[in-house]
Amino acid sequence: MDARFNMLENEFAAKFGKRFAGAGLLIQQSSLSKSTQELVSLRASQINGCGWCIDYHTKEAAAAGETAVRLHLVAAWRESTVFTEAEQAALALAEEGTRLADAHHGVSDETWAQVRKHYDDDQIAALVSLVALINAANRLAVIVHQRGGSYEPGMFAAAFD
Repeated sequence: MDARFNMLENEFAAKFGKRFAGAGLLIQQSSLSKSTQELVSLRASQINGCGWCIDYHTKEAAAAGETAVRLHLVAAWRESTVFTEAEQAALALAEEGTRLADAHHGVSDETWAQVRKHYDDDQIAALVSLVALINAANRLAVIVHQRGGSYEPGMFAAAFD
């Protein structure tokens, strides 16, 4: 499967991409830890089957010091012992916020209570924004068949300088 469209080579798509990246930069600059951001982005990308985003977030997380064990266990975070309670709450929010069509309730009250327990209002705002943004990024990449495997850490940021 070849890419259908290069979002970086089209003038409109490139302008959109710069604005989209700006929203991502705002989240990156929040008090939500880089590790939590990458774990959440990776989990949503796994659910959505976005090879490009899985490649991107795995490599960015590793470059930032995330361990291989934790990266390998993200898909099975409930059955592992390597994530904190706060990270588990963030991963649950990512899953429920990604699988909106699969559940009539969206994000459960239980998950929301766990998020409230571990994160302050600014971190929650960043977390909710991140879940929305990564789901949008997954859809963009999947629609145009942007495939994973070629990403190098820092490459995406350089494309929008």
